[in-house]
Amino acid sequence: MGALMTLIMFFCLPCSILLLLVLNLLSFLNQVWLRPIMIQSSMASQGIKGPPYKFLHGNTRAINHMRSEAVGTPMELLSHDMLPRLMPHVYSWTKIYGMNFLNWYGTKPQLVVTDPELVKEGEKWVKMRKLANQAFHGDSLKAMIPAMVASVEAMLHRWRDAKEIDAYREFKVLTSEVISRTAFGSSYVEGKNVFDMLMKLGLIVNRNNFKVSSIPWLKKLWRTSDDIESDKLQQAIREAIINLIRKREGRDSDYYGSDFLGSLLNAFHDSDLSRKVTIDDVIDECKSFYVGGHETITSSLTWTVFLLAIHTDWQDKARKEVIELLDQQNPPTLDGVSRLKIMTMVVNESLRLYPPAFNLTREVERETKLGNYILPAKLALSLPVIAIHHNPLLWGEDCHLFKPERFAVADGVAKAFLPFGFGPRTCVGSSFAAAEIKIALSMILQRYKLSLSPSYVHAPFHMLTICPKHGLQILLHPL
Repeated sequence: MGALMTLIMFFCLPCSILLLLVLNLLSFLNQVWLRPIMIQSSMASQGIKGPPYKFLHGNTRAINHMRSEAVGTPMELLSHDMLPRLMPHVYSWTKIYGMNFLNWYGTKPQLVVTDPELVKEGEKWVKMRKLANQAFHGDSLKAMIPAMVASVEAMLHRWRDAKEIDAYREFKVLTSEVISRTAFGSSYVEGKNVFDMLMKLGLIVNRNNFKVSSIPWLKKLWRTSDDIESDKLQQAIREAIINLIRKREGRDSDYYGSDFLGSLLNAFHDSDLSRKVTIDDVIDECKSFYVGGHETITSSLTWTVFLLAIHTDWQDKARKEVIELLDQQNPPTLDGVSRLKIMTMVVNESLRLYPPAFNLTREVERETKLGNYILPAKLALSLPVIAIHHNPLLWGEDCHLFKPERFAVADGVAKAFLPFGFGPRTCVGSSFAAAEIKIALSMILQRYKLSLSPSYVHAPFHMLTICPKHGLQILLHPL
C-alpha cells in the first residue's frame, strides 16, 4: 500500500507543478497581453484612442526617448513654453489623438485628460482632506506666520554681504525650515531628520519614474539596490514619525497642539468615530505634507523670482504695492499680505506658467463614470496641469507669455487654473503655500532689487516639481 501511494505521488507531483506553471502562465498572459488589448478596445469604442500598447513596456520607451531629447539642450531665456520640454509625449499625442487619450505605463493603462470640463469632475471631500484643512485656516494658519517670518529673516541675514545668490538653493533651505517648524513645532530638529530622509526617497522615486520591469512579477523576486534603500528609508521614516507622535502624546494634556502634527493627533484621539483617523493616516499625511509643502513652495518661489528678475516693470509694481500696503516697521502679517492684489496676480501667473504640481495622477478603484466615459477599475487618470495651463484655446495665443493682468479680474478663464489641483483634490496646504510665498517675496522686495545673473542657463527640468537644472543665479541690488 505504501509503495502504491509513493507511486501515485510520484506521478501527481509533476502534474501539480505543471498545473501551477500553466495557471501562472495564463495569469501572466492575461496581465501583459489580453487585458491591455481588451481595455484598449473598450476605450476605443468610446472614442478614446492613443499610441498602441507595446508588449510589456507599453509606451514608456517612447516617452523616455522623447523626454531625453526634449531636455537635452537649454531653452531660450525668455521662453516659457514648458509643455514640449517637460511632457513632450502629451504635447505630441494630444495633436494626434485629441484632448484625452490612452497611453500605457508598462502594462498599466493611463487615461491622459486635458479637457478642463473632465478635469473638474471629482469626488466629494474625503475625511482626511477636511481634517488636514483645519491646520491651514483661521487662527491655526495665523499662528504659523511668526515661524515663516523668522525663517525669511534668517535667509535675508545670510544674504547681507552677498552680491549674487542661487535663489533655488536658498529657497530649498528656507522652505525646509518653515515646514519643519510649522509642522512639528518644538520637534524641529527631529522634523528636519524626517525631511532629509524623505528627500532621499524622492530622488530614488524620481530616477525610477519611467523604469518598467521587463517582467512585471520579476520585481517581487529581484530587488534592486534602489528597492532595498527605498524600503529602509520607508521604515526609518515611519519610525521617526512614530517617535515624534509618542513624544507629543507624552504631554500632560488631552490637547496635542494646533500645528499640523497636533491637528492630526487630536483627530487620532477623537472619540467620535466619524472624525477619528488611524496612525497610518497620520503618518501618510505627515509625509505628504512635508514633501508636497517643501517642493511646491520652493518651485513657486523660484520661478516667481525668475520672472520678476526678467520683468522688472512688474517687479517695480509689486514692490510699490508692498511699500504702500504693508507696515514697513513691522513683519508682514497674514491680513497684510492678503491685501496684495498685484502680488497675487504675479504669483498666479507664475503658477500658471510653471505649475509645481504639473501632473496629477489618480487611480480608479472600481468601474467609474467620468463625463460620458466608462472607466475600468485600476485605470490611472493622468491630469497634465501644464497642458491645461498652456492651452491657447483657454488662455489665448499668448498663453506662453508672462502677463499677470490675466488675473486682474476673476473671469471664466480662471476656472482652468489649477496649480495645486482642483476642487475636491485641491492641495490642503494651498493657503499655507500662498501665505509663505507672499511673505517671503514681500520681505525680499522691501530690501532688494533683483536681476538675472549672466551666468544663468534656462534649463527647466522635472524632479518632483519643475526645477532649474543649474540653479537660479540672481544678482542682489540693496535698496
